[in-house]
Amino acid sequence: MDDLLNRSRSFARLGRKEIRRLPLGGLGTPLEPLAGASDYLRLPNLLIKRDDLTGLAGGGNKVRKLEFFLGEHLEPQHDTLVTVGAIQSNHARQTAAAAARCGLRSVLVLEDRRPDSHDPNYEGSGNILLNRLLGPEIIRTDTAGHATALDQVLTRLRNEGRNPLFIPSGASTPSGSLGYIHCAAEMWFQASALGLSIENVVTANGSAGTQAGLIAGFRLLGKDVKVWGISHGEPSNKRGKVKTLLNDIEAFLGVDLAVSEEEILSVGDYVDGGYGVPGDATRQAMQIIAKADGIILDPVYTGKSFAGLCGLVKKGAMSRGEVTVFLHTGGTPGLFAYANHPAFNS
Repeated sequence: MDDLLNRSRSFARLGRKEIRRLPLGGLGTPLEPLAGASDYLRLPNLLIKRDDLTGLAGGGNKVRKLEFFLGEHLEPQHDTLVTVGAIQSNHARQTAAAAARCGLRSVLVLEDRRPDSHDPNYEGSGNILLNRLLGPEIIRTDTAGHATALDQVLTRLRNEGRNPLFIPSGASTPSGSLGYIHCAAEMWFQASALGLSIENVVTANGSAGTQAGLIAGFRLLGKDVKVWGISHGEPSNKRGKVKTLLNDIEAFLGVDLAVSEEEILSVGDYVDGGYGVPGDATRQAMQIIAKADGIILDPVYTGKSFAGLCGLVKKGAMSRGEVTVFLHTGGTPGLFAYANHPAFNS
């Protein structure tokens, strides 16, 4: 553990803050043209940022966030990582993998959020299957008992003489969001190498950290990029969550981002049945990109966010001549939990 932390290196100085990162995955993920989907949507400058390829037990956007959260908060005395999420949480799977990489134990407090979450395939495949390989302790709870279960876990671990580090949902904290400040710069310079200037980024918005980090990153670069956050569940408070996190990032870094709540582009029209429910729009979006480009999305986050991109284009919310990036935030392992779902069996 000490050796691993010693290899945690300073990444950069942002504002008044020296940023530390604990390497866990492969940054520098590809930025590629989406040729088939570009033709389908008549959006010639459509690119995809492949953050499904960050590595670490199936990849996804939480790898970037965990690298910076753990770089900031993990100390040699910590012996257990504890986090929360839904049954098929990608963040929980990647936290368990990060713990394994660091030689730590992990405990996942997983919440039943879907009304049909007792489908045996949903409970035994996808991220749950990968978690069994990774070896975390898994605590199951419902939404009402979620906070109590977490408190009980942390109390029990401390009473056992262990020293847990709690990671909030999605690692969507000021330090975790630095992963997407870094990604904004990475994406911008990749596009510049192709002779392009990004004008839109479309991403899923769950716990707000990815969208907030991208907004902050482009603002720190001095680039006017619209970051569209597509809600995966209840959309009413997403803009407020992003704004609150941006305020926290400002305080953490000692900078003034000057982003008003009205500037935050939060789209709630593609929830499509609710959290974890692959409605018609989600399934169709997944099929479009799979058939056009061989890219696999998931039904919880990226399927809904690509449906949002398709809808925004049809509404004329972005010019067909603009350079638009679809951020693939991962989640593909969770797709296998939906093998019995009617959306994929009709």
